[in-house]
Amino acid sequence: ASIKDPRHIEIALSLRGQLSGIFLLTGHIGVVKGYVDVFKEHQLPVFLHLEKMGGLSTDNYGLDYLAKVIKPTGIISTKTNVVKTAKKMGLITIQRFFLVDSEGLDNIAKSLCQSEPDIIEVMPARIPDMIGKVKAFTSLPIITGGLLYEQSQAEECLRYGATAISTSKPELWRGAGPSSDKSKDRQVI
Repeated sequence: ASIKDPRHIEIALSLRGQLSGIFLLTGHIGVVKGYVDVFKEHQLPVFLHLEKMGGLSTDNYGLDYLAKVIKPTGIISTKTNVVKTAKKMGLITIQRFFLVDSEGLDNIAKSLCQSEPDIIEVMPARIPDMIGKVKAFTSLPIITGGLLYEQSQAEECLRYGATAISTSKPELWRGAGPSSDKSKDRQVI
């Protein structure tokens, strides 16, 4: 579940058996630890999208504070240097990429050599055939998200090789998670 609105936290918690994790895209330094703690209490891995967090610097000091005090499962970032630093601090790293043209594929390949994230997220999800092109040069798990409006669109991405789907639409969080028969090794986040 990609949570952009704090009001969706309760929905995500009620569907925790169907979710493999939380992408937190809302909050600020004053509330984010509380959000992380709630999800961890419910055994849901929580990843903070650092470019969406208010008041948290992504320099070494900010990331050190994040790793030692806030203690999320990991981070999401579009920035190679942030991914490298967070990984050194023991956090699971997801590097987010936006594919807008064919040059974007080259940029992903170059960035992966530098940042070495644990997982990559490719956006938007509405171009599922590009997942295969990315899989051609990396064995990393691929999450895809963005511009998903229907369950069939999410399922198509999984058929093309995505490991998981990220979506901020609570109506898509239902029925496609780890407990679903049709997606034994694929998940919705």
